[in-house]
Amino acid sequence: MKDYFGQSKLVEIQQTFYKMPKLETALKWRCEAPSDFQFTLKAWQLITHPPTSQTYRKAGIKIPSNAEGRYGFFKSSDEVYKAWEETMRFAQALEAKVIVFQCPPTFRETLENIDNMMKFFKSVKDSGFLFVWEPRGEWSEQMIKALCSELGLIHCVDPMERAPLYGEPQYFRLHGGPRYQHCYLEEELKRLKDKVGDKESYVLFNNLNMYHDALAFDHLMREGSGDR
Repeated sequence: MKDYFGQSKLVEIQQTFYKMPKLETALKWRCEAPSDFQFTLKAWQLITHPPTSQTYRKAGIKIPSNAEGRYGFFKSSDEVYKAWEETMRFAQALEAKVIVFQCPPTFRETLENIDNMMKFFKSVKDSGFLFVWEPRGEWSEQMIKALCSELGLIHCVDPMERAPLYGEPQYFRLHGGPRYQHCYLEEELKRLKDKVGDKESYVLFNNLNMYHDALAFDHLMREGSGDR
């Protein structure tokens, strides 16, 4: 983690999506980081993903078959809200302002899912965070805009694939194509800079070459514009 502190002013914590680290870890990172360093983090998958997701297996999380229906998809269950409480405490220890809710492709535009989202985000709206929503399932632009507007969410996209529909600051996550293997060329990073524009933005790389791509993009953004 210390390598990031000397090279960047921002990092997105992904460990919190798979399995929540100990709170002492967050306190250690915050203590080691410069005062102006920003952390963002992904919400625990128990909130957004069902136990059938392969990401549960990757994290070594086993849910009893008779309890599977109480996890994921923002369900109004004790299990989901307990996962939120742990996510929130970790974010508070990091002094993070932004929490990202990444949803699986199976989380689609249904009345039940919309209702779950409405209940969940209205219940946590006063927690003091900016909430970012990255839908990966099939959702209409109209519904994404409506939910983001109603619930105060920032619509997260890969800007090389589509434009964001709602919310500020902008929050972009670049995944590097299939299997996260793409390394971004200078020409692509210049196009990304144009897409970001002058708006306040978070730009996160989530590909295998993320560290080097992030440094290259940060250098590009600083050229001719001072310390942005």
